Amino acid sequence: MDDKEFNTLADAMLTRIDAALEASGADVDCQLAAGGVLEIEFDDGSKIIVNRHGVAREIWVAARSGGFHFRWDGADWRDTRDGAELLAKLSALASQQAGEGIKLG
Repeated sequence: MDDKEFNTLADAMLTRIDAALEASGADVDCQLAAGGVLEIEFDDGSKIIVNRHGVAREIWVAARSGGFHFRWDGADWRDTRDGAELLAKLSALASQQAGEGIKLG
């Protein structure tokens, strides 16, 4: 995958996450900033940061419970450690941090 393809796929996923959060009805504030950074802020002031990392060609997630790296496998963004799909993992992380169920995909 070249840089252009990575950026296109990563930006599409960040936009999809942003839209899914808005549609979820969860009480979170999210902002998609230039440069491929999505900040999700919860009522308690904690955040989850989702960003694209061009050098590694991965999407990185920083949450209260730790950091996670997701790599495109040709069909989905998968956690490089346990193979979990990005939206499923992010749903679990956001639910845990928000204290309420949040389903993103």
